[in-house]
Amino acid sequence: MTDAEYGYADESLFENDYRDAQAYHRRALQFRSRGQMYSLVFNIAAIALERYLVAICGVYGVEPMNHNFISLMITVEKLMTVPREWSRDVKSLDQIFGICFLDTYFHGTPTEADAAKALRLCDEANRLFDRARRESAVGSRETAREDINILNKR
Repeated sequence: MTDAEYGYADESLFENDYRDAQAYHRRALQFRSRGQMYSLVFNIAAIALERYLVAICGVYGVEPMNHNFISLMITVEKLMTVPREWSRDVKSLDQIFGICFLDTYFHGTPTEADAAKALRLCDEANRLFDRARRESAVGSRETAREDINILNKR
């Protein structure tokens, strides 16, 4: 086996992250429509959201140092402008997982509202990925401002 370093500037790798995100997102929606437990829907949507955020970082050739939601959002916010409320909502998901401190690890039980929130955040992350891809291709900050205004109006 050869040692291969993950090359975040390699388009195929961040595209793989994006496809994974979409697959997990679709599965979470499928589970919700089939009446599965909210915790299952939430957990699958959380994986999708994490993959979307990693893919956004990949578009810019940046490897996130940590994959909890707070760290991922700090990295994404360095790369592109995102709605403040959306960022806060993404970061709040770490409260359910409680993974920041091993000494006080806690995993909450996601509610129906948590599952709906995670799915909404996935929808918005999907749109942000598309914007990131356009920005990286054309370097347009005007496009970014227009999309931020659209997301802020929701």
